Amino acid sequence: MHSQVVIIGSGPAGLTAALYAARASLEPLVVRGLQPGGLIATTSEVENYPGFVEGIGGFELADNIEKQAARFGAQYKDALITKIDATQRPFVLTTDGDETITADALIISTGASPRKLGVPGEERLANRGVSYCATCDGFFFRGKKVVVVGGGNSALDEGLFLTRYVDELIIIHRRDSLRADLVLQDRVFSNPKIRFIWDSTVEEIVGEEKVTAVRVKNLKTGATEEVAVDGVFPYIGHIPNSSLFQGIVNLDSDGYILTDGRTRTSVPGIFAAGDVVDHVYRQAITSAAQGCQAGMEAAWYLAEQEHVAKKLAEAGNCSHLG
Repeated sequence: MHSQVVIIGSGPAGLTAALYAARASLEPLVVRGLQPGGLIATTSEVENYPGFVEGIGGFELADNIEKQAARFGAQYKDALITKIDATQRPFVLTTDGDETITADALIISTGASPRKLGVPGEERLANRGVSYCATCDGFFFRGKKVVVVGGGNSALDEGLFLTRYVDELIIIHRRDSLRADLVLQDRVFSNPKIRFIWDSTVEEIVGEEKVTAVRVKNLKTGATEEVAVDGVFPYIGHIPNSSLFQGIVNLDSDGYILTDGRTRTSVPGIFAAGDVVDHVYRQAITSAAQGCQAGMEAAWYLAEQEHVAKKLAEAGNCSHLG
């Protein structure tokens, strides 16, 4: 199976890349992976994506972009890519079903996964009080009491955002001091809605149909307590879904794919967009914007390759005639 452009991942970045590549008549193939629609598809309501006054369900948003790209010729395949050979042209990809796909250009949009607490109740109560995106879900906790777990910039940034909505916010941190930038610490310590539980970890998230409490353990004394809350926001980092690409394209020390600012990786013809690149914003709209860039860059790359091949062919013909 051959496609001019293969896109790995089907979140906002991958689907928008597919839309732009399809409109360039490249008939891209999107390999959707384990989570069609990406993480956004697991979000019940998206209220900060431009153009939707009343908000839109995350799954519906992803589905709409997928159908929009399909209208222009994008194709989809439910599979996992398990191996990539980037040493030859076209690139050779192998799926988990041992199928072979070749591609003239490749767009990586595999995203990043929130680092989980790994405690009882976390998976079961996901999207029922457990959230990994304050910007996405903060509004739903208006007037509530929530916990943020972590002590870095993301934890404090998202915690400060949540104080626009919640009545009380508790930051639980495993140390007795924060790792975040001092300017963020100053803002947090001066916010009357925020209090801290130091030297502690969340041992369990409690609740049946929704979060009702967290069980917290003090690491110095070993004592545990149950704290009544309505929501839990873990911010202990993200893990880019980039292990497949180690040794193929350049990654930074945290595993994010390095690009040149135009979605181009260290390998000509391979582009990357979305949360597998971006460890700052991690929003559907910024991922979609990078997907747009990647789709356009892939089209330009293929046009340039076609132009070079045509010139070489013409030069060869002239040499033969001579």
